Amino acid sequence: MPRTPSRRTALHGLAAAGAAVIGFDPFTRSWATTTSARPLTGLPSLDGSIHTDDASLGAAADDFGHIVHRRPVAVLRPGSVQDVVAMIRFCNTHRVEVAPRGQGHATQGQAQVDGGLVIETTPLADIGPVGPGSRTVTVGAGAKWSDVAKATIAHGLTPPTFTDYLELSVGGTVSVGGLGGQTHQQGAQVDNVTELQVVTGAGELVRCSPTRHRDLFLAVLAGLGQCAVVVGATLRLVRAPETVRHYLLPYDDLRVFLDDQRRLVEEGRFAYVEGQVVPDAGGAFRGYLLEAVAYGPPVGPAPDDARLLRGLRHDPSGVQKSDLAYYDFLDRLAPSVAALKEAGLWAYAHPWLNLLLPGRTAAAVAGAVLDDLTPEDLGPGVVLLYPLLRDRLGTPLLRMPDDPVPYLLAVLRTTPPDDTATVDRLLAANRAAYDTVHAAGGTHYPVGSVPFAPADWREHFGPAWRRLATARHTYDPRGILVPGQGIF
Repeated sequence: MPRTPSRRTALHGLAAAGAAVIGFDPFTRSWATTTSARPLTGLPSLDGSIHTDDASLGAAADDFGHIVHRRPVAVLRPGSVQDVVAMIRFCNTHRVEVAPRGQGHATQGQAQVDGGLVIETTPLADIGPVGPGSRTVTVGAGAKWSDVAKATIAHGLTPPTFTDYLELSVGGTVSVGGLGGQTHQQGAQVDNVTELQVVTGAGELVRCSPTRHRDLFLAVLAGLGQCAVVVGATLRLVRAPETVRHYLLPYDDLRVFLDDQRRLVEEGRFAYVEGQVVPDAGGAFRGYLLEAVAYGPPVGPAPDDARLLRGLRHDPSGVQKSDLAYYDFLDRLAPSVAALKEAGLWAYAHPWLNLLLPGRTAAAVAGAVLDDLTPEDLGPGVVLLYPLLRDRLGTPLLRMPDDPVPYLLAVLRTTPPDDTATVDRLLAANRAAYDTVHAAGGTHYPVGSVPFAPADWREHFGPAWRRLATARHTYDPRGILVPGQGIF
């Protein structure tokens, strides 16, 4: 089709502070610098700024995985929610792909976009007022869970569920699920959202909840960004303890370890239950640590060791026990993360494997995956293995095995990023492990690095696929949002 004068005059521009003026040509759907001394017309007025410098684009073309690198052509640092609305409308008009980015903690390029626009949500970090009688708090999508916890604990309140690492954005985790040691009692983070503020792929700002635009609400929670960009969330709050008692209980038998974990979550004996798998002296992953936490006053009584540990079959000689302030418990990984950053290991590749196993086959399936794992392939990473309760998980797009007590198995690998042969081999191993788990009725928790094609995603979502596909067609009809997930 020949270029017409009207298309030539439709060249749109944007300027970054101190950078060259950038022009967008909707005919070629490409961006290019121009020597014009003034911004070209067409770009919406913004409270924030557009960045096209190498540092901004390079940062947006990387993530915590350090495996996939897709370079955008521009990065939006919004000064307001209206900036997100304006730029998504602009990109929708010109069919430019868009990806929101919180703390960049994805592991396989999920929040990257090749030749499109990355929207940094970190400026949208407001935390609404919290009072002594509050049951919810409304926060910006870019707010970190660490900051939300500090703000609410100051009033004796807390979100019910946390991931182990607190320096993640609210928008990021509610787009995926948000699992942690409290999930067996309180559900995932997505199960504790009462309202969302989102911008659809068509550029519409919408408030949605279980009673308002319910279809959109359920398509955004754990929907991997396919229908709308989260810009705000209202979170349920519960009473916060002042102190907790933290236990590490050693085991040497996988089935006994899993059975004791299951007993604890079914009885509700602890507020938090997780577990780790560690190598033995020979390098085989056959050591197990059950991690359990009891909340103290005003949430629960002063912890009673005899009552809490009664009937468990751990090695009593190796028990580790400590009393911690509540926030210190939540943020217990901070010293380890600081050490990894100091050693340069935070910049290593992270081809993570995150799987959900049916409880009925957890011992056999986890054992098969762990038998193939070596300390060298894990690197300075960790292996987590712990149970959830299916009846506490009510978000349709957070896909769970059909089992009352599924288990999360997370092999959090760390390896040098320049050793691409090893990275590729570990990605292939992740796929093989997924195939084993899937054949046993398990699912993929999509924060890790498992090579997936669109057909895999359709099978992954199963009966929920129609819900997601319908919402995608309705709210992002041009399919511009979050192509890095590879779903559509």
